Amino acid sequence: MIIGTAKETYRADAALLTTPPQRVWMAIFLAALLVLPFMLDAYWLYLVCLAMINVGAATGLNILTGYTGLVSLGQAAFMAVGAYTVAWLERDLGTPMLVNLAAAGGVAAAVGVLVGIPSLRVKGLYLAIATIAASFILHFVFVHWVPVTGGASGISVPPATFFGVELVTYFRLYWVILPVTALMVLGAANLFRTRIGRAFIAVRDRDISAEVLGIPLLRYKLMSFGIASFYAGVSGGLWAYFFRVVTPESFPLLASIFLLAAIIVGGMGTILGGIIGAIFMTLAPEMLRFVVEWVSPWVPNAGTLLSPLRTVVFGAMIVGFLVFEPQGIAEIVARVRRYFRLWPFRT
Repeated sequence: MIIGTAKETYRADAALLTTPPQRVWMAIFLAALLVLPFMLDAYWLYLVCLAMINVGAATGLNILTGYTGLVSLGQAAFMAVGAYTVAWLERDLGTPMLVNLAAAGGVAAAVGVLVGIPSLRVKGLYLAIATIAASFILHFVFVHWVPVTGGASGISVPPATFFGVELVTYFRLYWVILPVTALMVLGAANLFRTRIGRAFIAVRDRDISAEVLGIPLLRYKLMSFGIASFYAGVSGGLWAYFFRVVTPESFPLLASIFLLAAIIVGGMGTILGGIIGAIFMTLAPEMLRFVVEWVSPWVPNAGTLLSPLRTVVFGAMIVGFLVFEPQGIAEIVARVRRYFRLWPFRT
């Protein structure tokens, strides 16, 4: 999966945080995030929190698939590992929230490294099938390891506490989810300024050439699986605190497909793509709901008739972006920025 050269990808992502106009827009965006919870009602705040959780998980998958070229359909299963870790620690040990989130990421990373071992021998579709198999194995563990996971009924998660304050509202949870997600995104952006990140890109672009140049493939592939799973585990831990219950059905295979679709629509191999894709895919059902409400006065039973179209629209979006804009919304944004930047001088 080749998405430009390693040098072009590195320069593009470095430019996101270093160019003066981008810094201004970043400052405006951060200011908007600080003001947002005071302006939204509970339902929209719920959607914003859910979108940020998906941003963290999609960013991790983008590191693995977009930057390292390793296709995975098991990201939701790693989120489940993190969610169950947080639920068990809260229920049985009562450890602090931040410790639980770190443990969730660590346990998920360990599981991800084990799942990534076959990546040295298999790639592409075969690796995707291997990650699906790992998801089924983990689902079996969640259902039958009753003392830890609670079996099919799952685990109820006590509310998170921070300095004695219970985080029981979306407003309070927002101020935990926002900084954790921001740190994950910032960490991913800076990762590709390091030797490790450039090695990931080299493995993606041409793994045989990377090995000839002295890059140990197994080490960096396992490292990529570990980092992506760590992101999934932390996001799953936030998900557990957000929904307060974890069951084996909370993270189906469809959730992994959702995250893969998010980075395809947003743009694989770019940090901005993972952010935009996760937000877009989270809010897409709301856009469709507005369409249903708009046509309801003219179409009887519009909700019943148009509800199945959600799946069709999701599939159509994925196919459309693969065919017409393989580099996703991030490339459209970059193209628009270049257009307006060169507008007075374009020919």
